[in-house]
Amino acid sequence: MKNVLQSVPGIVMLGLVGMTIGSCSKNNSNNDGLTNQKQIKIESNATLGKIIVDKDGRSLYFFSNDADGANTCTGGCEALWSPFFIDNLTADQLEDATLKIADFAAITTSTNKRQLTYKGWPLYYYTPGGTPEAAGATGGEAIDGIWFVAKPDYTIMLANKQLIGSDNIHYKSDYTPGDQNTIFFTDAVGNTLYTFSRDSANINKFTKNDFSNNNLFPIYDTTRIWVPSVLDKTHFTITNVFGRNQLSYNGWPLYHFGDDGGVRGSTKGITFGAVGRWPVPVKNMPAAPAQ
Repeated sequence: MKNVLQSVPGIVMLGLVGMTIGSCSKNNSNNDGLTNQKQIKIESNATLGKIIVDKDGRSLYFFSNDADGANTCTGGCEALWSPFFIDNLTADQLEDATLKIADFAAITTSTNKRQLTYKGWPLYYYTPGGTPEAAGATGGEAIDGIWFVAKPDYTIMLANKQLIGSDNIHYKSDYTPGDQNTIFFTDAVGNTLYTFSRDSANINKFTKNDFSNNNLFPIYDTTRIWVPSVLDKTHFTITNVFGRNQLSYNGWPLYHFGDDGGVRGSTKGITFGAVGRWPVPVKNMPAAPAQ
């Protein structure tokens, strides 16, 4: 997504800001006129590690239902989870060098509020009783298994959405046709991950030694393991595949699907070859079989 926060220079930007404020309902802007004040920070949490907070230390959150990059928290949901937005965010308002202005953008919600996104995930406050939780609190973490404190270093995130194959048919979690949301693994920016049903425990049986077929199902190449709190980090391992690293879960090597084309939440790979040959990884999937 183009970074709309930096795309309009000078006087034109001032004009557009005025139009935006006049046309939108209250949007929880955190801009108090102190343009050089650090508006977004990273703090260390004893349980969750590095987390992203606002200028006052209040935690920000991701919603797994937003895997496509749009705000899906409407109706009663919005009473508990308020969109987070800052007018005209600039690089010097980010406190930590880990945060990059290119990772932030803005969207408009269905209720005409502006909302900041980070790595494509819309950002929220947790607002039980209509009031944002206190600085340092993380009471929204893992609610319903789909709300998570925003972090700068996730290597796994969770999407909660309908599986749709390349045949445009809707599939349930057991890969029979039908409507049902599935909670599955993505990378940090919402790109779907897959497993290969013919692999065995920490053994990749798909990738060729010259990587000539890696564009079809690219290995998930990373040396870091940072996961949502509902997942057990010890179930992830990093294995060597012809000199490169591949992340595995419960022994299942993880892949992307080239034909998803970098589209967040796309699940076209579930029908490649045969339905369910390339299932998405889920929390309770059985361990990969021994060789």
